[in-house]
Amino acid sequence: MSILESVSPQIFGVNLINLSDFLELLVRFCFNLAVVTVLVRYIYYPIARRKDYLFTYILISSVIFALCFLLENVKLQLGFALGLFAIFGIIRYRTSQIPIKEMTYLFLIIGVSVINALANKKISYTELVFANLVLIFVTLLLEKALLLKHELRKTIIYEKIDLIKPEKREELLKDLQERTGLKINRIEIGRIDFLRDIARIRIYYFESENQITGFDE
Repeated sequence: MSILESVSPQIFGVNLINLSDFLELLVRFCFNLAVVTVLVRYIYYPIARRKDYLFTYILISSVIFALCFLLENVKLQLGFALGLFAIFGIIRYRTSQIPIKEMTYLFLIIGVSVINALANKKISYTELVFANLVLIFVTLLLEKALLLKHELRKTIIYEKIDLIKPEKREELLKDLQERTGLKINRIEIGRIDFLRDIARIRIYYFESENQITGFDE
């Protein structure tokens, strides 16, 4: 037992503060928060412009880190971490499914948080920093260098329901491009309401080929 632990006051047999453990928690939390902030604020957000996911990613990362770090001494380390991946890997919002790219970022920030929280003394801080920097570099490389065209999307309520037939797809695409002024890359037809003669259509277009950007509902 260290001197700091021996002089620390106790409440119900638990130390009021363990300075060395608290400093480790503080340093690791700040480091993890910095890494996640770079990933979601300076890599993801400038492209996606989704403030709701920005809030969600940072908050989930903080919660996951706290859970993993504070329960590190409980002998559930590997199973606990895999359980978190399983739980958050099947998350679906009540309004709509999470897009595949947003799910990938969710998986990324959960993985980073688990790594930073559960890395034990067998892993040096140099290795830990290197692992985080590699994830940041690969994400940045994919977003900025390799994936030159960023695909945006809009959801449209469309009333010309007769054009949603497969044989009229080219006519539908032309009408949508004339109405939106966008060079549409592809379209997806969602829910169809025959009672009101409307259909929910999602259009996809490349940001670099259009002068305006949009947001997803």
